[in-house]
Amino acid sequence: QVQLVESGGGLVQAGGSLRLSCEASGSTFSIGVMGWYRQVQGKQRELVARISSVSTTTYSNFAKDRFTISRDNAKNTVYLHMNNLKPEDTAVYYCNALPFGAGWGPGDYWGQGTQVTVSS
Repeated sequence: QVQLVESGGGLVQAGGSLRLSCEASGSTFSIGVMGWYRQVQGKQRELVARISSVSTTTYSNFAKDRFTISRDNAKNTVYLHMNNLKPEDTAVYYCNALPFGAGWGPGDYWGQGTQVTVSS
């Protein structure tokens, strides 16, 4: 089992930046791809960015020019640096992980989510 704990959300003005962190614990040796997803109330959860165990990354179109996903395997932590935030980025951001070799996800392991609110 893997447990994921996110941190770093909050309230920021449009144009500002935030860094989200997600620390994994438990059977961390088994983790492959990790990712960030977001969800607005009443809408489906959507992919933001993903990163493999060797730091290959993929981004959704809205994230590729403003967000950067990174990973510190020694700390079992994945980060999401978000720049030039827009009000439409307001959502609950969730960390996700899946076992090594199980594809790109989303996997079964989810964090509890962290709220990001961008004011105009």
